[in-house]
Amino acid sequence: MTDGSASLPADFRQITAAPPKGWELSSRVVQPEIRIRKEGAGFALHVAGTKTVRGEKKVWDAPGPDYNWVADGNVIRPLPHNTPAIVRQMLGGQLPKTLSFPDVVRLVRLGNPDIPVIAEESVFHSAQSAAADLRPDQDIPGLHATLFPYQAQGVAWMDQTIRHTGGLILADEMGLGKTIQIIALLLCEKPETSRPALIICPTSLIANWRKEIMKFAPELSVLIHRGHNRTGITAGLQRAQVVLSTYDTVVNDISIFAGMPWSWLICDEAQALKNPDSGRRQAVGRIPRQRTIPMTGTPVETSLLDLWSLADLAIPGLLGSREDFEADHPDSEESAKNLARLTDPVVLCRKVRDVAGDLPERIDIDLPLELGDELSRRYDEVLAETLEKYPVAGNLVATGQLQLFCAHPWLQGSGDPDRDQDAGIDPSAGMPLVTPKVERAIAILEEAFRSGRKVLLFAIFNRCGEIIREAAQGRLPDAYWGAINGSTPQEERQAIVDAFSGHDGPGCLVLNPKAAGAGLNITAATIVIHFTQAWNPALESQASARAHRRGQTEPVYIYRLFYEDTVERVMIDRSQWRRELGNEAVPVSTRDADDLRRALSIRPGGEN
Repeated sequence: MTDGSASLPADFRQITAAPPKGWELSSRVVQPEIRIRKEGAGFALHVAGTKTVRGEKKVWDAPGPDYNWVADGNVIRPLPHNTPAIVRQMLGGQLPKTLSFPDVVRLVRLGNPDIPVIAEESVFHSAQSAAADLRPDQDIPGLHATLFPYQAQGVAWMDQTIRHTGGLILADEMGLGKTIQIIALLLCEKPETSRPALIICPTSLIANWRKEIMKFAPELSVLIHRGHNRTGITAGLQRAQVVLSTYDTVVNDISIFAGMPWSWLICDEAQALKNPDSGRRQAVGRIPRQRTIPMTGTPVETSLLDLWSLADLAIPGLLGSREDFEADHPDSEESAKNLARLTDPVVLCRKVRDVAGDLPERIDIDLPLELGDELSRRYDEVLAETLEKYPVAGNLVATGQLQLFCAHPWLQGSGDPDRDQDAGIDPSAGMPLVTPKVERAIAILEEAFRSGRKVLLFAIFNRCGEIIREAAQGRLPDAYWGAINGSTPQEERQAIVDAFSGHDGPGCLVLNPKAAGAGLNITAATIVIHFTQAWNPALESQASARAHRRGQTEPVYIYRLFYEDTVERVMIDRSQWRRELGNEAVPVSTRDADDLRRALSIRPGGEN
């Protein structure tokens, strides 16, 4: 653009009335165009004029959005005289030089029949690419952990992005550490008790969130609002920097949650909010918040409306109204590609294969769970009934019965895990089929299956797999299922492994660690779930080694599911102690007096 053009009148008609010296005026109107560019942390709108000369498109910027002409060298070419008015109408009061990402998406999505809207390539830079361009060694004060490079980049990207969007979706694949990235992000701008961060998750994840925050960010204060630990007033939530609650609790207490502003709204396992008509989705949407992050490894499960629901929660209005979205985005491959262009900049969705070079070959993930009020009461009853029934050998039998109960309350046996591998099922006791442990196992399987991955699930009690499959009916994609336990003939076991490994797609092999904890090579699986715990770490170690061994080419994720403040917590601690001693040769059934004493004194719901 020729120097001095911006000093000329904005209206071409005024210029023609008094032609400026040194300029030529063209009478041919050129096609106007809105061009949106990334500038700094935000976006800017520019008005341009375009003309195609011998097949080549020429583009000239106007001096500003209020101008209806462009300068081509020393030639002034007119735009339609109403161009500035149309641009102002499209902006809707927004400043052209400080557009947010939602503003950009709205302009691109709505468009205009008279003035095309062109977003330059940098505007829709995908979150994955943008994160990969950032430094992998971010220093986060207060974080008691060393992040993998991709995690540090994820935190930096979220910190930058959410400042000009107000929301984003964290959709990294399972096992990549979404939880620790969120904790690190909270430390970048610590919430205050007057405007705390709210983390909503399934009941089964409350204990894990609390444990992870206390471990990695101990300077952050935490309040759990759930069950009996609930306040009746909004001010009761303003006593900690981070408030943990469950989806069901938020629905029941929405008047309390909606009565105050929150600095952060974090929704874990956010696929629970994919249905915009559900009570929980509508309740969560009412919560006043400054920043919003749904977390899920599966942002689209059944239809593109799933993504609309999460995106509209993260950045309200980003994709327009539900009615317009459903009209513009039918469930088709082409529609999904068009939608991805709009959402990729605010959805961080990395796969294990994308960051495998940053990962160790084995990642151990402990997932502490809470029994909940109903199961906690029954846990105490099982203990009392067993001690009364077996006054002599009560302690030993009671720990076995509690192990059985922690596996699933429907399992019925003698209470000796060494003899109860084939414990039967009795659903008549009034206990739920879907326990927190079953729910967490299904969630891991669901995400693994949708990623096309194979899973080994170890359980000492053989019918655990049957219970999980029954509870998961209708929730899991089609997958291979198989089982190996003590009743599986030795000559058939390798054939089952071969069928599992050779299956083209996801699968789950349910294994009893005593029957399949050694001698089998199952490197087709990259996820291992220990559904029950063992007193001896050798049993668990041998089981995990079925997948994590020579020939494995991908990182292996080892999940241990256990209930806090129960016999399983004692088993985890005892197992860790023996592992640190290097003593893995202790017989599986060995439980000393200290083990038994602590196992019978610990109570669900107690403080760690």
